[in-house]
Amino acid sequence: MKTTIALTAVAALAAKVSAACWSQPLGYPCCSSPNAEVYYTDNDGKWSVENNDWCGIPVKEECWAKKLGYSCCTSTSRVEYTDNDGKWGIENGNWCGIVDGGVPTPGPNPGPNVDPVPGSQYDHNGKNPFAGHEFYLNPYYLDEVDGAIAQMSDSSLISKAEKMKTYSNAIWLDTIKNMQTWLETNLKGALAQQESTGKTVLTVFVVYDLPGRDCHALASNGELLANDSDWARYKSEYIDVIEEKLKYYKSQPVVLIVEPDSLANLVTNLDSTPACRDSEKYYLDGHAYLIQKLGVLKHIAMYLDIGHAFWLGWDDNREKAAKVYAKVVNSGSPGQVRGFTDNVANYTPWEDPTLSRGPETEWNPCPDEKRYLEAMHKDFKSAGIKSVYFVCDTSRNGKKVDRKHPGEWCNQTGVGVGARPQASPISSMDYLDAFYWIKPLGESDGTSDTSAARYDGYCGHDTAMKPAPEAGQWFQKHFEQGIKNANPPL
Repeated sequence: MKTTIALTAVAALAAKVSAACWSQPLGYPCCSSPNAEVYYTDNDGKWSVENNDWCGIPVKEECWAKKLGYSCCTSTSRVEYTDNDGKWGIENGNWCGIVDGGVPTPGPNPGPNVDPVPGSQYDHNGKNPFAGHEFYLNPYYLDEVDGAIAQMSDSSLISKAEKMKTYSNAIWLDTIKNMQTWLETNLKGALAQQESTGKTVLTVFVVYDLPGRDCHALASNGELLANDSDWARYKSEYIDVIEEKLKYYKSQPVVLIVEPDSLANLVTNLDSTPACRDSEKYYLDGHAYLIQKLGVLKHIAMYLDIGHAFWLGWDDNREKAAKVYAKVVNSGSPGQVRGFTDNVANYTPWEDPTLSRGPETEWNPCPDEKRYLEAMHKDFKSAGIKSVYFVCDTSRNGKKVDRKHPGEWCNQTGVGVGARPQASPISSMDYLDAFYWIKPLGESDGTSDTSAARYDGYCGHDTAMKPAPEAGQWFQKHFEQGIKNANPPL
Protein backbone atom coordinates (compact mmCIF):
# COMPACT_ATOMS: atom_id res chain seq x y z
CA MET A 1 0.00 0.00 0.00
CA LYS A 2 2.81 2.38 0.93
CA THR A 3 4.56 1.73 -2.39
CA THR A 4 1.37 2.33 -4.37
CA ILE A 5 0.74 5.64 -2.64
CA ALA A 6 4.35 6.74 -3.16
CA LEU A 7 4.23 5.86 -6.88
CA THR A 8 0.92 7.69 -7.29
CA ALA A 9 2.36 10.77 -5.61
CA VAL A 10 5.46 10.69 -7.81
CA ALA A 11 3.33 10.28 -10.94
CA ALA A 12 1.13 13.22 -9.93
CA LEU A 13 4.15 15.41 -9.26
CA ALA A 14 5.73 14.45 -12.57
CA ALA A 15 2.52 15.27 -14.43
CA LYS A 16 2.28 18.68 -12.73
CA VAL A 17 5.90 19.48 -13.51
CA SER A 18 5.53 18.37 -17.14
CA ALA A 19 2.47 20.53 -17.67
CA ALA A 20 4.39 23.63 -16.67
CA CYS A 21 7.61 22.69 -18.44
CA TRP A 22 8.91 24.71 -21.37
CA SER A 23 10.26 21.59 -23.10
CA GLN A 24 6.92 19.78 -23.39
CA PRO A 25 5.75 21.75 -26.49
CA LEU A 26 9.06 20.72 -28.08
CA GLY A 27 8.20 17.07 -27.59
CA TYR A 28 10.38 16.39 -24.57
CA PRO A 29 9.42 15.78 -20.95
CA CYS A 30 10.45 17.95 -18.06
CA CYS A 31 13.26 16.77 -15.80
CA SER A 32 12.14 15.70 -12.35
CA SER A 33 14.25 18.37 -10.59
CA PRO A 34 15.42 21.91 -11.37
CA ASN A 35 18.78 20.76 -9.99
CA ALA A 36 19.35 18.10 -12.66
CA GLU A 37 22.83 18.00 -14.16
CA VAL A 38 23.12 20.24 -17.25
CA TYR A 39 24.29 18.34 -20.34
CA TYR A 40 23.44 20.92 -23.03
CA THR A 41 22.22 24.50 -23.28
CA ASP A 42 20.53 26.18 -26.28
CA ASN A 43 18.14 29.08 -26.90
CA ASP A 44 15.24 27.09 -25.48
CA GLY A 45 16.86 26.38 -22.14
CA LYS A 46 18.99 23.90 -20.24
CA TRP A 47 18.81 20.18 -20.99
CA SER A 48 19.59 17.03 -19.04
CA VAL A 49 19.10 13.29 -19.57
CA GLU A 50 16.70 11.03 -17.66
CA ASN A 51 15.66 7.49 -18.61
CA ASN A 52 17.96 7.68 -21.64
CA ASP A 53 16.03 10.64 -23.10
CA TRP A 54 16.49 14.40 -23.18
CA CYS A 55 14.48 16.42 -20.68
CA GLY A 56 14.12 20.13 -20.10
CA ILE A 57 15.37 21.39 -16.75
CA PRO A 58 12.56 23.42 -15.14
CA VAL A 59 13.31 26.95 -13.95
CA LYS A 60 13.16 27.29 -10.18
CA GLU A 61 10.26 29.38 -8.94
CA GLU A 62 10.73 32.26 -6.56
CA CYS A 63 10.34 31.37 -2.88
CA TRP A 64 6.78 32.54 -2.26
CA ALA A 65 7.03 31.75 1.47
CA LYS A 66 9.64 34.45 2.14
CA LYS A 67 7.09 37.25 2.11
CA LEU A 68 5.23 35.37 4.85
CA GLY A 69 8.30 35.12 7.06
CA TYR A 70 9.25 31.54 6.19
CA SER A 71 11.95 29.93 4.08
CA CYS A 72 11.30 27.51 1.25
CA CYS A 73 11.95 23.80 1.64
CA THR A 74 15.38 22.69 0.48
CA SER A 75 15.44 18.98 1.32
CA THR A 76 11.82 17.80 1.28
CA SER A 77 8.85 17.90 -1.08
CA ARG A 78 6.47 16.13 1.33
CA VAL A 79 3.28 18.21 1.74
CA GLU A 80 2.22 18.44 5.40
CA TYR A 81 -0.40 21.19 4.97
CA THR A 82 -2.04 23.21 2.18
CA ASP A 83 -3.71 26.62 2.43
CA ASN A 84 -4.45 29.57 0.13
CA ASP A 85 -0.79 30.56 0.10
CA GLY A 86 0.51 27.21 -1.11
CA LYS A 87 1.88 23.88 0.01
CA TRP A 88 3.86 23.58 3.24
CA GLY A 89 6.46 21.11 4.41
CA ILE A 90 8.52 20.73 7.60
CA GLU A 91 12.30 20.93 7.93
CA ASN A 92 14.14 20.84 11.27
CA GLY A 93 10.86 21.36 13.07
CA ASN A 94 9.94 24.54 11.19
CA TRP A 95 7.38 25.20 8.43
CA CYS A 96 8.76 25.78 4.93
CA GLY A 97 7.08 26.56 1.61
CA ILE A 98 7.22 23.94 -1.13
CA VAL A 99 8.12 25.36 -4.53
CA ASP A 100 6.53 23.56 -7.46
CA GLY A 101 9.10 22.12 -9.81
CA GLY A 102 10.90 20.04 -7.25
CA VAL A 103 13.50 20.55 -4.57
CA PRO A 104 17.02 19.18 -4.37
CA THR A 105 17.31 15.87 -2.59
CA PRO A 106 20.50 15.82 -0.53
CA GLY A 107 22.62 12.70 -0.70
CA PRO A 108 26.16 11.61 -0.09
CA ASN A 109 27.20 12.56 -3.62
CA PRO A 110 26.12 15.59 -5.67
CA GLY A 111 26.58 13.67 -8.94
CA PRO A 112 27.79 10.37 -10.35
CA ASN A 113 31.12 9.41 -8.76
CA VAL A 114 31.75 13.00 -7.69
CA ASP A 115 32.61 13.72 -4.06
CA PRO A 116 31.97 17.18 -2.65
CA VAL A 117 35.11 19.15 -1.87
CA PRO A 118 35.28 21.09 1.43
CA GLY A 119 35.52 24.85 1.18
CA SER A 120 36.99 27.39 3.55
CA GLN A 121 37.26 26.83 7.31
CA TYR A 122 34.02 27.15 9.25
CA ASP A 123 34.29 28.64 12.75
CA HIS A 124 31.62 28.41 15.46
CA ASN A 125 33.33 31.49 16.91
CA GLY A 126 31.74 31.19 20.33
CA LYS A 127 28.16 31.19 19.05
CA ASN A 128 25.50 28.61 19.78
CA PRO A 129 26.61 25.69 17.55
CA PHE A 130 22.99 24.66 16.89
CA ALA A 131 21.74 28.07 15.79
CA GLY A 132 21.40 29.19 12.19
CA HIS A 133 21.91 25.80 10.52
CA GLU A 134 19.89 23.11 8.86
CA PHE A 135 20.03 19.87 10.82
CA TYR A 136 21.32 16.83 8.94
CA LEU A 137 18.95 13.88 8.77
CA ASN A 138 20.49 10.57 9.82
CA PRO A 139 20.03 8.27 6.77
CA TYR A 140 20.47 5.10 8.83
CA TYR A 141 17.62 6.15 11.11
CA LEU A 142 15.43 7.03 8.12
CA ASP A 143 15.91 3.46 6.89
CA GLU A 144 15.05 2.11 10.34
CA VAL A 145 11.83 4.11 10.43
CA ASP A 146 10.93 2.98 6.91
CA GLY A 147 11.37 -0.58 8.12
CA ALA A 148 9.11 0.16 11.08
CA ILE A 149 6.44 1.69 8.83
CA ALA A 150 6.45 -1.46 6.71
CA GLN A 151 5.27 -3.37 9.80
CA MET A 152 2.36 -0.99 10.51
CA SER A 153 -1.22 -1.05 9.27
CA ASP A 154 -2.69 1.83 11.32
CA SER A 155 -2.78 4.90 9.04
CA SER A 156 -2.60 7.30 12.00
CA LEU A 157 0.49 5.55 13.34
CA ILE A 158 2.10 5.54 9.89
CA SER A 159 1.51 9.29 9.62
CA LYS A 160 3.24 9.86 12.96
CA ALA A 161 6.16 7.66 11.93
CA GLU A 162 6.54 9.56 8.66
CA LYS A 163 6.82 12.81 10.62
CA MET A 164 9.67 11.30 12.65
CA LYS A 165 11.68 11.24 9.43
CA THR A 166 11.62 15.05 9.23
CA TYR A 167 13.63 15.51 12.43
CA SER A 168 17.33 15.17 13.04
CA ASN A 169 19.01 12.88 15.54
CA ALA A 170 22.56 11.96 16.45
CA ILE A 171 24.75 9.42 14.67
CA TRP A 172 26.44 7.05 17.11
CA LEU A 173 30.07 6.08 16.49
CA ASP A 174 29.90 3.25 19.02
CA THR A 175 32.54 0.91 17.56
CA ILE A 176 35.63 1.37 15.46
CA LYS A 177 33.87 -0.30 12.54
CA ASN A 178 30.77 1.89 12.85
CA MET A 179 32.97 4.98 13.02
CA GLN A 180 34.72 3.89 9.82
CA THR A 181 31.34 3.27 8.18
CA TRP A 182 29.35 6.28 9.32
CA LEU A 183 31.67 9.20 10.04
CA GLU A 184 32.94 10.15 6.60
CA THR A 185 29.81 8.94 4.82
CA ASN A 186 27.64 11.37 6.76
CA LEU A 187 30.15 14.22 6.73
CA LYS A 188 30.17 13.85 2.97
CA GLY A 189 26.38 13.71 2.84
CA ALA A 190 26.02 16.85 4.95
CA LEU A 191 28.58 18.66 2.81
CA ALA A 192 26.72 17.71 -0.36
CA GLN A 193 23.50 19.04 1.17
CA GLN A 194 25.30 22.20 2.22
CA GLU A 195 26.61 22.75 -1.30
CA SER A 196 23.24 22.08 -2.93
CA THR A 197 21.24 24.35 -0.62
CA GLY A 198 23.74 27.09 0.10
CA LYS A 199 22.99 26.77 3.82
CA THR A 200 25.27 25.41 6.53
CA VAL A 201 24.29 21.89 7.61
CA LEU A 202 24.97 20.70 11.16
CA THR A 203 25.79 17.04 11.85
CA VAL A 204 25.77 15.63 15.40
CA PHE A 205 27.88 12.57 16.25
CA VAL A 206 28.18 10.63 19.51
CA VAL A 207 31.76 9.62 20.36
CA TYR A 208 31.28 6.43 22.36
CA ASP A 209 34.02 3.79 22.52
CA LEU A 210 36.18 4.38 25.62
CA PRO A 211 38.08 1.38 27.01
CA GLY A 212 35.87 -0.16 29.70
CA ARG A 213 32.88 1.78 28.40
CA ASP A 214 29.76 1.99 30.59
CA CYS A 215 31.49 0.38 33.55
CA HIS A 216 28.40 0.22 35.77
CA ALA A 217 26.09 -1.43 33.22
CA LEU A 218 26.22 -4.65 31.24
CA ALA A 219 23.80 -3.91 28.40
CA SER A 220 26.01 -1.33 26.68
CA ASN A 221 29.55 -2.52 27.42
CA GLY A 222 31.87 -1.69 24.54
CA GLU A 223 34.39 -3.53 22.39
CA LEU A 224 37.49 -2.09 24.09
CA LEU A 225 38.61 -3.35 27.49
CA ALA A 226 40.24 -1.31 30.24
CA ASN A 227 43.84 -2.21 29.42
CA ASP A 228 46.83 -0.52 27.81
CA SER A 229 46.60 -2.31 24.47
CA ASP A 230 42.97 -1.30 23.92
CA TRP A 231 43.80 2.21 25.14
CA ALA A 232 46.37 2.39 22.33
CA ARG A 233 43.70 1.23 19.87
CA TYR A 234 41.28 3.88 21.13
CA LYS A 235 43.84 6.56 20.34
CA SER A 236 45.21 5.31 17.03
CA GLU A 237 42.24 3.51 15.48
CA TYR A 238 39.42 5.65 16.81
CA ILE A 239 40.19 9.21 17.97
CA ASP A 240 43.06 9.78 15.52
CA VAL A 241 40.89 8.68 12.60
CA ILE A 242 38.04 10.93 13.74
CA GLU A 243 40.52 13.80 13.94
CA GLU A 244 41.78 13.11 10.42
CA LYS A 245 38.29 13.11 8.90
CA LEU A 246 37.13 16.17 10.81
CA LYS A 247 40.21 18.11 9.78
CA TYR A 248 39.42 17.40 6.14
CA TYR A 249 35.72 18.28 6.34
CA LYS A 250 36.47 21.68 7.79
CA SER A 251 33.84 23.82 6.07
CA GLN A 252 30.78 22.50 7.89
CA PRO A 253 29.60 22.73 11.51
CA VAL A 254 29.85 19.57 13.62
CA VAL A 255 28.78 18.80 17.20
CA LEU A 256 30.28 15.93 19.19
CA ILE A 257 28.46 14.38 22.16
CA VAL A 258 31.31 12.85 24.15
CA GLU A 259 31.28 9.43 25.84
CA PRO A 260 27.87 9.19 27.55
CA ASP A 261 27.83 7.85 31.13
CA SER A 262 31.61 7.72 31.53
CA LEU A 263 32.44 10.70 33.74
CA ALA A 264 29.19 10.42 35.68
CA ASN A 265 30.28 6.90 36.65
CA LEU A 266 33.51 8.36 38.05
CA VAL A 267 31.46 10.68 40.25
CA THR A 268 29.23 8.02 41.83
CA ASN A 269 30.44 4.47 41.18
CA LEU A 270 34.18 4.27 41.88
CA ASP A 271 33.72 2.87 45.38
CA SER A 272 30.93 0.40 44.56
CA THR A 273 31.97 -0.96 41.16
CA PRO A 274 35.43 -2.51 40.56
CA ALA A 275 35.00 -2.18 36.80
CA CYS A 276 34.72 1.58 37.19
CA ARG A 277 37.91 1.70 39.27
CA ASP A 278 39.65 -0.28 36.53
CA SER A 279 38.37 2.15 33.90
CA GLU A 280 39.07 5.42 35.74
CA LYS A 281 42.52 6.03 34.26
CA TYR A 282 41.31 5.37 30.71
CA TYR A 283 38.25 7.57 31.13
CA LEU A 284 40.33 10.50 32.34
CA ASP A 285 43.18 10.02 29.87
CA GLY A 286 40.72 9.38 27.07
CA HIS A 287 38.89 12.64 27.65
CA ALA A 288 42.13 14.59 27.90
CA TYR A 289 43.38 13.06 24.64
CA LEU A 290 40.22 13.66 22.62
CA ILE A 291 39.74 17.21 23.91
CA GLN A 292 43.34 18.06 23.02
CA LYS A 293 42.89 16.55 19.55
CA LEU A 294 39.37 17.60 18.61
CA GLY A 295 38.75 20.63 20.81
CA VAL A 296 41.18 22.77 18.83
CA LEU A 297 39.20 22.40 15.58
CA LYS A 298 37.24 25.59 14.96
CA HIS A 299 34.23 23.95 13.32
CA ILE A 300 33.79 21.40 16.13
CA ALA A 301 31.78 21.95 19.32
CA MET A 302 32.01 19.34 22.07
CA TYR A 303 29.66 18.53 24.93
CA LEU A 304 30.67 16.21 27.79
CA ASP A 305 27.97 13.97 29.25
CA ILE A 306 26.67 14.72 32.78
CA GLY A 307 24.17 11.90 33.25
CA HIS A 308 20.74 13.12 34.31
CA ALA A 309 18.81 14.63 37.21
CA PHE A 310 18.35 11.35 39.07
CA TRP A 311 21.99 10.44 38.79
CA LEU A 312 23.91 13.55 39.80
CA GLY A 313 21.09 15.84 40.97
CA TRP A 314 21.71 15.56 44.71
CA ASP A 315 23.81 18.32 46.33
CA ASP A 316 26.78 16.12 47.23
CA ASN A 317 26.89 14.53 43.78
CA ARG A 318 26.78 17.91 42.04
CA GLU A 319 29.54 19.25 44.27
CA LYS A 320 31.76 16.28 43.45
CA ALA A 321 30.81 16.42 39.77
CA ALA A 322 31.87 20.06 39.50
CA LYS A 323 35.38 19.13 40.66
CA VAL A 324 35.65 16.12 38.33
CA TYR A 325 34.44 17.98 35.24
CA ALA A 326 36.61 21.05 35.94
CA LYS A 327 39.64 18.76 36.14
CA VAL A 328 38.71 17.02 32.90
CA VAL A 329 38.08 20.25 30.98
CA ASN A 330 41.43 21.66 32.11
CA SER A 331 43.25 18.43 31.21
CA GLY A 332 42.29 18.91 27.56
CA SER A 333 43.97 22.30 27.13
CA PRO A 334 44.46 23.90 24.63
CA GLY A 335 41.36 22.08 23.35
CA GLN A 336 38.05 23.64 24.29
CA VAL A 337 34.74 22.19 25.44
CA ARG A 338 31.56 24.07 24.59
CA GLY A 339 29.50 22.53 27.37
CA PHE A 340 27.63 19.49 28.61
CA THR A 341 24.79 17.19 27.64
CA ASP A 342 22.18 15.70 29.94
CA ASN A 343 19.49 13.00 29.86
CA VAL A 344 21.20 11.08 27.04
CA ALA A 345 19.19 7.90 26.39
CA ASN A 346 17.11 8.63 29.50
CA TYR A 347 13.51 9.46 30.27
CA THR A 348 13.52 12.23 32.88
CA PRO A 349 10.98 14.94 31.92
CA TRP A 350 12.18 18.45 31.15
CA GLU A 351 9.73 19.79 33.74
CA ASP A 352 7.77 17.82 36.32
CA PRO A 353 5.85 20.16 38.66
CA THR A 354 4.39 17.14 40.50
CA LEU A 355 7.78 16.39 42.05
CA SER A 356 9.67 18.27 44.73
CA ARG A 357 12.42 17.60 47.24
CA GLY A 358 10.92 14.94 49.45
CA PRO A 359 10.62 11.21 50.18
CA GLU A 360 9.28 10.42 46.69
CA THR A 361 12.46 11.75 45.09
CA GLU A 362 14.82 10.61 47.86
CA TRP A 363 15.24 14.29 48.73
CA ASN A 364 16.64 15.17 45.33
CA PRO A 365 16.46 18.97 44.91
CA CYS A 366 16.59 18.57 41.12
CA PRO A 367 13.70 16.22 40.22
CA ASP A 368 13.54 17.23 36.56
CA GLU A 369 16.08 18.19 33.90
CA LYS A 370 15.26 21.90 33.97
CA ARG A 371 16.03 22.24 37.67
CA TYR A 372 19.06 19.99 37.23
CA LEU A 373 20.61 22.21 34.56
CA GLU A 374 19.84 25.37 36.52
CA ALA A 375 21.74 23.93 39.49
CA MET A 376 24.58 22.51 37.39
CA HIS A 377 25.10 25.83 35.65
CA LYS A 378 25.70 27.54 38.99
CA ASP A 379 27.90 24.74 40.33
CA PHE A 380 30.07 24.46 37.23
CA LYS A 381 30.53 28.22 37.02
CA SER A 382 31.53 28.29 40.69
CA ALA A 383 34.08 25.55 39.97
CA GLY A 384 35.79 27.80 37.43
CA ILE A 385 34.53 26.18 34.23
CA LYS A 386 34.34 29.03 31.73
CA SER A 387 32.10 27.63 29.01
CA VAL A 388 28.95 26.13 30.55
CA TYR A 389 26.25 25.47 27.96
CA PHE A 390 23.90 22.53 27.71
CA VAL A 391 22.17 20.24 25.22
CA CYS A 392 19.25 18.24 26.62
CA ASP A 393 18.25 14.94 25.03
CA THR A 394 14.48 15.11 24.56
CA SER A 395 14.11 12.06 22.34
CA ARG A 396 12.22 10.02 24.94
CA ASN A 397 11.09 12.33 27.77
CA GLY A 398 7.84 13.74 26.39
CA LYS A 399 5.72 11.72 28.81
CA LYS A 400 6.37 10.72 32.39
CA VAL A 401 7.10 7.01 32.12
CA ASP A 402 5.83 4.21 34.33
CA ARG A 403 9.07 3.62 36.22
CA LYS A 404 8.71 3.01 39.94
CA HIS A 405 12.03 4.67 40.68
CA PRO A 406 13.32 7.65 38.69
CA GLY A 407 16.67 5.91 38.24
CA GLU A 408 15.18 3.21 35.99
CA TRP A 409 16.76 3.51 32.54
CA CYS A 410 16.01 0.42 30.41
CA ASN A 411 13.26 0.41 27.75
CA GLN A 412 10.73 2.12 30.01
CA THR A 413 7.03 1.58 29.36
CA GLY A 414 4.91 4.66 28.82
CA VAL A 415 7.65 6.29 26.73
CA GLY A 416 6.83 9.32 24.57
CA VAL A 417 9.02 11.30 22.21
CA GLY A 418 9.63 14.79 23.60
CA ALA A 419 10.35 18.32 22.43
CA ARG A 420 11.60 18.57 18.85
CA PRO A 421 15.23 19.42 18.07
CA GLN A 422 15.58 23.17 18.38
CA ALA A 423 18.28 25.74 19.10
CA SER A 424 17.82 28.07 22.09
CA PRO A 425 14.44 26.58 23.09
CA ILE A 426 14.03 28.42 26.43
CA SER A 427 14.40 32.20 26.24
CA SER A 428 15.06 32.53 29.97
CA MET A 429 17.96 30.03 29.81
CA ASP A 430 20.55 31.54 27.48
CA TYR A 431 22.96 28.79 28.49
CA LEU A 432 20.68 26.08 27.02
CA ASP A 433 21.99 25.65 23.48
CA ALA A 434 19.44 23.12 22.30
CA PHE A 435 16.90 20.41 22.74
CA TYR A 436 18.10 17.58 20.52
CA TRP A 437 17.35 13.90 19.90
CA ILE A 438 20.59 12.16 20.85
CA LYS A 439 19.26 8.64 21.50
CA PRO A 440 17.23 7.47 18.47
CA LEU A 441 13.73 6.49 19.58
CA GLY A 442 13.16 2.85 18.71
CA GLU A 443 16.68 1.60 19.38
CA SER A 444 16.74 -0.70 22.41
CA ASP A 445 18.49 0.09 25.69
CA GLY A 446 19.30 -3.57 26.32
CA THR A 447 18.04 -7.12 26.06
CA SER A 448 15.49 -8.67 28.41
CA ASP A 449 16.87 -12.16 27.71
CA THR A 450 18.21 -13.31 31.08
CA SER A 451 20.52 -15.83 29.41
CA ALA A 452 22.27 -13.22 27.25
CA ALA A 453 25.86 -12.25 28.07
CA ARG A 454 24.92 -8.55 28.09
CA TYR A 455 21.73 -8.91 30.11
CA ASP A 456 21.40 -6.19 32.75
CA GLY A 457 18.95 -6.65 35.63
CA TYR A 458 17.40 -3.23 34.98
CA CYS A 459 16.09 -4.56 31.66
CA GLY A 460 14.15 -7.20 33.57
CA HIS A 461 12.41 -4.80 35.97
CA ASP A 462 8.62 -4.52 35.98
CA THR A 463 8.55 -1.22 34.11
CA ALA A 464 10.99 -2.30 31.39
CA MET A 465 9.18 -3.29 28.19
CA LYS A 466 9.66 -6.94 27.23
CA PRO A 467 10.67 -8.86 25.21
CA ALA A 468 13.47 -6.49 24.24
CA PRO A 469 16.38 -7.00 21.81
CA GLU A 470 20.05 -6.22 22.44
CA ALA A 471 21.12 -2.61 22.98
CA GLY A 472 21.07 -0.63 19.75
CA GLN A 473 18.84 -3.08 17.89
CA TRP A 474 15.41 -2.00 16.65
CA PHE A 475 12.57 -2.31 19.16
CA GLN A 476 9.33 -1.91 17.19
CA LYS A 477 6.91 -1.94 20.12
CA HIS A 478 8.90 0.71 22.02
CA PHE A 479 9.03 2.93 18.93
CA GLU A 480 5.28 2.65 18.33
CA GLN A 481 4.50 3.53 21.94
CA GLY A 482 6.92 6.46 21.78
CA ILE A 483 5.24 8.07 18.78
CA LYS A 484 1.74 7.42 20.14
CA ASN A 485 2.68 9.23 23.37
CA ALA A 486 4.61 12.06 21.71
CA ASN A 487 4.45 15.37 23.56
CA PRO A 488 3.94 17.66 21.72
CA PRO A 489 1.90 15.31 19.50
CA LEU A 490 3.32 14.36 16.13
